[in-house]
Amino acid sequence: MENLSASNCIFCTLPANQDDRSSLILGRTKHSFAILNKFPYNSGHLMIVPLRHTADLSDLSEVILLDLHRCIRDSLEILKETMKPQGFNVGMNLGEAGGAGIRQHLHYHVLPRWNGDTNFLPAIGETKVLPESLEETYARLAPAFHKKWGSPST
Repeated sequence: MENLSASNCIFCTLPANQDDRSSLILGRTKHSFAILNKFPYNSGHLMIVPLRHTADLSDLSEVILLDLHRCIRDSLEILKETMKPQGFNVGMNLGEAGGAGIRQHLHYHVLPRWNGDTNFLPAIGETKVLPESLEETYARLAPAFHKKWGSPST
C-alpha cells in the first residue's frame, strides 16, 4: 500500500503553493477547498477536500465535517447556476478496495450530470470528449466560488 505523507500529497501541496488558478482550486474555506478534477468524467467535475491530511473520516472534527458538507451544498448551488446540470453524483471512494485514486487524503467528488452524458467512447474507444477545457470550466466556476466564499488568498 502506498504511504503518502502530507509532504508529497497533491491535496496538501497544491493549496500550499497559493497559485489557485494553476492548481485549479476554485475556492477555499477555513477547513476545506474545492478543486477541479484534472481528469474529469464530465465538465464541472470537482472535488471537495479537507485541508487536514487524513484517509479516515473519523479523524475529522465535527467542525471540519460540517464545513465539508457546506462546501458540497455550495458547490451544488454554484454548479446548478453556472452549468445547469440535470442531476449530480456526489460521493467518495475510501481505500484501495473502494477505488480511491488518492487513498491517503479523503475527498468528495461532485459530478454534474446531464441526460445522455454517457456514450460508447469511454467504454469502447477509451476516449472522453469534454465540451470545454479545464481552463474554460475554471473561468466559469471560480468567480462564483470567490463570490460565495471570498477571494482566494494570494
